[in-house]
Amino acid sequence: MTPLAFEAITRRLEAWRFPDGVDGVVGIASGGIVPAALVAQRLGVGLKLIALNYRDEANEPRHPAPLLLSAVPELGAWRRVLLVDDVYVSGQSWHAARAQLPAEVEVLPFVFKGKTDFALIRDIEGCVQWPWRVY
Repeated sequence: MTPLAFEAITRRLEAWRFPDGVDGVVGIASGGIVPAALVAQRLGVGLKLIALNYRDEANEPRHPAPLLLSAVPELGAWRRVLLVDDVYVSGQSWHAARAQLPAEVEVLPFVFKGKTDFALIRDIEGCVQWPWRVY
């Protein structure tokens, strides 16, 4: 497991070119709470959460598909949102969360780590140790 310093993550966030016109951030709880809060703060927009559970502490699927554990947040006037999670492994949690949000809202993906174009960290192999998580 590769430890990541908080300062290194925030430097990457400062350098990231986010799309224009984002009205708000929806974080996928629980792993995406801190990443979503950091992104919302960086963009100066609101934050809402949706809770799903799919993987266990060892990052193995514990259910056949992600389970919705919370109410779906009301997005109000938001028409363009970032849907943020900590990692993108299979994409199942992200897609399950997206399916819960209104179809007429433009939902843009953003994760902190994964092998995907919309990941902040793509250059570190294997699992990372987030500075806000106790292992």
